[in-house]
Amino acid sequence: MLEKVGVSPETFAFFLPIISLFGSTFILFMVVLLLNSLVSRFIRRSIDSSELRRKWLVQSRNGIILIFLLGLILIWGEELRTLALSVVAIAVAFVVATKELILCVTGSLLKTGAGSFDIGDRIQIKDFRGDVIDQTLLATTILEVGPGKLTHQRTGRMTVIPNALFVSEPVINESYTRQYVLHVFTVPFKRTDKWQAAQQALLAAASKHCKPYLENARIYMQKLSDERGLDASSVDPRVTIQIPTAAEIHLVVRFPVRSSQRSYIEQLILSEVFTEDFSGKGKSTDEENEENAIS
Repeated sequence: MLEKVGVSPETFAFFLPIISLFGSTFILFMVVLLLNSLVSRFIRRSIDSSELRRKWLVQSRNGIILIFLLGLILIWGEELRTLALSVVAIAVAFVVATKELILCVTGSLLKTGAGSFDIGDRIQIKDFRGDVIDQTLLATTILEVGPGKLTHQRTGRMTVIPNALFVSEPVINESYTRQYVLHVFTVPFKRTDKWQAAQQALLAAASKHCKPYLENARIYMQKLSDERGLDASSVDPRVTIQIPTAAEIHLVVRFPVRSSQRSYIEQLILSEVFTEDFSGKGKSTDEENEENAIS
């Protein structure tokens, strides 16, 4: 009989479950319509109060809709379970394929929510360091500053950083205090050099070049500390000593400076100080005094 109508047994066997599901759904739909009609007729005939009748009509309708939905779940449960597994598999594959893009969007939300930096700030993340010139949902663009982590001149190169890095790597914001910053640089000496004289010369040069704006920097730092609930940092220039090895002395120079003039003021200080020779090749003043006393 199937061959007469042009349907093969395999095709009929394939479509039989689908026909059964739709047939069950149609029967359920007709039963629900019939039940709703019977219940509505019974309520209208049995209840005289219009307000109570309206209430029971609404409640019965909602109950019948709930029964219809439960019936659909029972009929289509297996197919819905298969569909859910397929959707989950597709979602997992999508997440794996777009992992980096999702991390970039997450990193963008993270840095925006945390207020890590703004356009114009000088930041460092991993080995990338520079001034932020653009931010998008997927990447951050900086103008590279270097070479290394101690210099403050632009190299002329642009770096595009994927925002995914901001999820897993710490960000250093060198422009946190905005208008004025406390700039630090290190000058190494040997223990035999005249580092005491160099220390005094560096302090004098730093104080000289900071003097025109030192009071303004002090007021700005105090205001910033009050706004953010921090202890006010001293802005007076200072030169401290570090001893990384037994044969070396490092002089750490710290002074306030406008954020745009860090490299300029540093070079002024170094150029002024190192017009003198602080090497230990020549005789020190104490040695010369001893020789004069002996003679």
